[in-house]
Amino acid sequence: MSSAVKLEAKELLSVAAAEGVSVEKLRRLLDAGRVVIPRNAKRADGTCARNGNREIVLKAIGEGMSTKVNANVGTSKDYINYEEEVEKAKIAVRYGADTVMDLSTGSSSSDGGSGDLDETRRRILSEVNVPIGTVPIYQAAMEKAGLRAIVEMDSDDMFNAVRRHAEDGIDFITVHAGVNQNSLERLKRSGRILEIVSRGGAFLAAWMMHNERENPFYAEYEYLLEIAREYEVTLSLGDGLRPGCIADASDRAKFMEAITLGELVMQAREAGVSVLVEGPGHVPLDEIEASVKVLKHLTDFAPLYLLGPLVTDIAPGYDHLVSSIGGAVAGMYGADFLCMVSPSEHLALPSVSDIKEGMIVTKIAAHAADLVKEGQREKARRLDDEMAYARKRLDWTRQFELAINHEEARRIRASRPPLSDSDACSVCGDLCVLLKWEES
Repeated sequence: MSSAVKLEAKELLSVAAAEGVSVEKLRRLLDAGRVVIPRNAKRADGTCARNGNREIVLKAIGEGMSTKVNANVGTSKDYINYEEEVEKAKIAVRYGADTVMDLSTGSSSSDGGSGDLDETRRRILSEVNVPIGTVPIYQAAMEKAGLRAIVEMDSDDMFNAVRRHAEDGIDFITVHAGVNQNSLERLKRSGRILEIVSRGGAFLAAWMMHNERENPFYAEYEYLLEIAREYEVTLSLGDGLRPGCIADASDRAKFMEAITLGELVMQAREAGVSVLVEGPGHVPLDEIEASVKVLKHLTDFAPLYLLGPLVTDIAPGYDHLVSSIGGAVAGMYGADFLCMVSPSEHLALPSVSDIKEGMIVTKIAAHAADLVKEGQREKARRLDDEMAYARKRLDWTRQFELAINHEEARRIRASRPPLSDSDACSVCGDLCVLLKWEES
């Protein structure tokens, strides 16, 4: 089996039932590496003391599965509130997050704050029952207590952070192993407006240039695979050179990194490690199809995890909507996993309400993609058909049950009740075409 995750027959059956596919199909796609089910072995066997005895809800990500949604939370150096980050994680799951990533970099400690970062991660692990992801190099970098000191990290610092997160029970980790000397050279020649917008990618690029050495995650990739295999952690190969604006959307640096990621995918599969691939970024609508399909082909159809893509750069405050447009289109063409973008993207650390709003619109995008996605179309369309029949019957209870955000639907309905005795909405009242159709 290509997947490192060891699943019992009843677990496979449960996941297959949730996806509306056969166990045989699910197992076949897992074996081929086209589907992953992130779960750390320590969360599976109960040996992780920080699990809080919460059974993780397994999620299948990849070909033929429903489009999944991730939510990013985490402190920054400019705003530190650990309780709020835990609350964000809970809110994200409440509104449909399939996974949560803790991207914390902020600490109140003067020594770099490893204890604070550890505590935030462990709290989220103990209080949230979906797969949890992290980017360990953030902590390795922050423990150097200063951006200048990032270049003074050594490979042990990087790999020790990976192992610490795996030991805690983290289910999937982002590593920017595709940022190597080759792809960095392409970047230097690219003429990009925004050269590197990935934080992890920037850390590693700075380290490589300062030390005049290869990226340790690339040079010592086999060691990374050993750690991942030991803990059954899924690797999420980060797109450290993802485009950060529309003008940079489809350049050589992006695809050079993708070629490298494809090679790393094959190595991971041969080593029995589950792996997915991260993608852009900022992409105009007419380039999304090519971007998704090329990335899929270059990485041998590994599960594709996208931030957005954002389809314009000029809508700060509404980037959750911009991202959902791109996410729906990307999902239609084969993207498997969408990272939620909040209204505060490019502006500020998201609030709890920003996380909620971002989650809802991204779930809409994911469902819109499933309506046309092979393997999920029939299941997704049943929900829309049920809503159509509920509207035909003016069955408000069922309409609210089917709504992606039933709370908001109920609130709006209650705020503008019809003045007539009809059961229609207040737009038409007793002139409702559905009522007139019934009467005729």
